[in-house]
Amino acid sequence: MERMNIGKLLPEVYKSMYALSIISAKSNLTNIQRELIKIRASQINGCAFCIDMHTKDALKYGETQQRIFLLNAWRETSLFTDEEKAILAITEEVTLISQHGLTEATYNNAMKYFSEETIAQIIMSVVVINAWNRISVSSHTEIPE
Repeated sequence: MERMNIGKLLPEVYKSMYALSIISAKSNLTNIQRELIKIRASQINGCAFCIDMHTKDALKYGETQQRIFLLNAWRETSLFTDEEKAILAITEEVTLISQHGLTEATYNNAMKYFSEETIAQIIMSVVVINAWNRISVSSHTEIPE
């Protein structure tokens, strides 16, 4: 059961959060890369609402069910490119920031594939979905049926 509707209680804050989402989506990342970030962070954070939304979006963009099913085991499969693995490593380390932060090894690996600007865009994409996860999990946002 939904606890509260933050969008109704704090409309200006919610609108600003939404605006941040729109701005951060204007990046060098592909739609699939952005959705992989959103799904993986949402899996880690246990946000059912966001997992539901972003797996549906990923499928619309052409992502395969198999890759979505294996996303939480991305290190154990060859279905993801080296670039995607670099993105997923950043996603996990930033989402779990209290464990050890974004490590030099992960950052340096990402530099093989992406510019500093694109890495900054990846980090901001992770930050935004983590904020949405925290809003949804805290307020018990329900999945539409």
